Amino acid sequence: MPTSLPRIQVTVTDAVAHALETARRSWPTASRSELIARLAVERAQEIESQRETSRQRRRQALARLRGTFDEAYPAGHLDDLREDWRE
Repeated sequence: MPTSLPRIQVTVTDAVAHALETARRSWPTASRSELIARLAVERAQEIESQRETSRQRRRQALARLRGTFDEAYPAGHLDDLREDWRE
């Protein structure tokens, strides 16, 4: 199909051939180029989802740790340190 969009070439290595065969089970009527495009889009969505899950876990960990070290540093600790710094 003619398009003005940029195109890329993909060498069909053993790993790519395996990915195409796997994708064909989900999309049996799709062309190889459509399979590659669908695989790329689906994997990108998975990566985005994994990153968001990781962000949420980090936020939860920070929320659990918030305030746990308050006893280690007395009130005004940072102000005392900053007094020794030159501007």
